[in-house]
Amino acid sequence: MEFYNQLLENNKEWVSSSLKEDPEFFSRLSKGQQPPLLWIGCADSRVPANEIIGAPPGEVFVHRNIANMVIHTDMSMLSVLDYAVNVLNVKHIIVCGHYGCGGVKAAMSNAHIGLIDNWIRHIKDVYRFNHEELDAIEDETVRFDRFVELNVREQVMDLGKTSIVQNAWKNKQKLHIHGWVYGINDGLIKDLNISLQDNQELDAVYQLDI
Repeated sequence: MEFYNQLLENNKEWVSSSLKEDPEFFSRLSKGQQPPLLWIGCADSRVPANEIIGAPPGEVFVHRNIANMVIHTDMSMLSVLDYAVNVLNVKHIIVCGHYGCGGVKAAMSNAHIGLIDNWIRHIKDVYRFNHEELDAIEDETVRFDRFVELNVREQVMDLGKTSIVQNAWKNKQKLHIHGWVYGINDGLIKDLNISLQDNQELDAVYQLDI
């Protein structure tokens, strides 16, 4: 229970410190949120969205899952996306993966883990789409890092394929989707220079007539 109790004490200290710096901090937050950014990241405990980009509470709407996946049948992710785009009117969506991702690593092997195998199968699909490039990389660490990057790219494209995002673009909503990878070993973010702001960059079959 010592760890648990320490969490409660940490909260009290954080409240005290926040109020000392800004007496209106919590009263201002309680009035509502209008974050400019939706963050779709990995559930890994070493990748806290707000901290690694230096954003205070109220600036980042966050969805996290194993390996930062955008799966078109995932109602949790879709609900977050819909709320972020249509209610909060975010201007940017960032898919942020990270090097050393356990989910991506598992997808490179044939290991049986359990229930999560069904989730990891979606990541394996990304490998299948890019197997020629990945199989040509002899160094396993380099291949692993590249797989992380390619997975982020695929999730960015999958966001663009959703009717939620395409409807926003049709309505002239300024919405930009980006792909990043975070380095746990050095704390730095790599911008993959993947950016979508309309559906013209998607294959024609995914361009919806909305």
